Amino acid sequence: MKNIYLDHGATTPVHPQVIEAMLPYWTDYYGNPSSGHAYGRAASFGLEEARRTIADLLRAQPTEIVFTGCGSESDNLAVRGAMWAARANGLGNHLITSCIEHEAVLETAVQLRDYFDFDLTILPVDEYGRVSPADVQAAIRPDTALITVMAANNEIGALQPIQEIGAMARDYGILFHTDAIQAAATTRWNMGEMPIDLLSIAPHKFYGPKGVGILYVRQGIELVSSLTGGGQEDGRRSGTVNVAFAIGAAKAFALAQSEMAERIAHYTTLRDRLIQGILTAIPPEDIVLTGHPVQRLPHHASFALRHLSGNDLLMHMDMAGISASSGSACKTGNPKPSPILEDIGLGAEWTTGGLRFTVGTQNTPEDIEYAINTLPDIVTKVGQISLSL
Repeated sequence: MKNIYLDHGATTPVHPQVIEAMLPYWTDYYGNPSSGHAYGRAASFGLEEARRTIADLLRAQPTEIVFTGCGSESDNLAVRGAMWAARANGLGNHLITSCIEHEAVLETAVQLRDYFDFDLTILPVDEYGRVSPADVQAAIRPDTALITVMAANNEIGALQPIQEIGAMARDYGILFHTDAIQAAATTRWNMGEMPIDLLSIAPHKFYGPKGVGILYVRQGIELVSSLTGGGQEDGRRSGTVNVAFAIGAAKAFALAQSEMAERIAHYTTLRDRLIQGILTAIPPEDIVLTGHPVQRLPHHASFALRHLSGNDLLMHMDMAGISASSGSACKTGNPKPSPILEDIGLGAEWTTGGLRFTVGTQNTPEDIEYAINTLPDIVTKVGQISLSL
């Protein structure tokens, strides 16, 4: 039986070099990095070396790198921490975001509105899932403290105009945060020049470990942390730092940046064949490509299928040896219509039929051909089952 993994947007296998880099920090250098003895100093040295590696790759300063527990926590700390600090310092009460954001941003923003009495503007997107900079500008108010727009959408792969939005925010003196969790490994970052104040990264999306996140915080920006205690990470994220995972995060990011050109070429070839093959194999009245046809993640192909359940598609694909997603991994198993598909203007006949393939370094052209050849029969079978219910 085939066993083809096409869900790298959900998570990736850990690279062998990442495992090798982490191992000594479980076996030899296992001290608490906050401890003053030799074991603690050895762990602290490794932790700070990881911080410097990530800072160098981002063209940032080590003091601007915060280790968290995951990408969602990085988003939470950026959005909630910036807004709480803005209110405390009399710098504004208004937050701008988009309807296309990951729940780690969108639900945090809604919580700030509903439980903490912040003002919130949620912007629409176009039919490709892209935010209009003109809409951002129109939403700006004198009390706007933060704009947060993701670099690339996890469900439909659309790249956002973050440079333009960030430059606008800077012109107005407003902080700009971007959730770069899907785009971090396929983008060259220069935080000394890019108009981004806060940047969220999750290493498990690029062959690093789960259970660690990275937040870039531009020098001088104050965040009020919701996680208090020992004051680790310069008071921005209390709790004993997972040194081994921080080491793994740095190694995975270094590999992703050094191998970026090769990886993107590989991804793009497979992605383009997948899109072309599936759109040819399934009648055009029954399928649409979601997200922008060009301005999209290089490893990401997403579709909506008419009158079908994405969950049913995934079940039958899994039985055929193909692992994919109905969109965000956080929503797999949820039979409700996709809000993202609704936001880009698709009708009810499409919004439960989301399907996402995200390719990885280990995928081959043969994997892609198998998926293309297998999907039409599954679509037919799931459609017949739906009609019989």
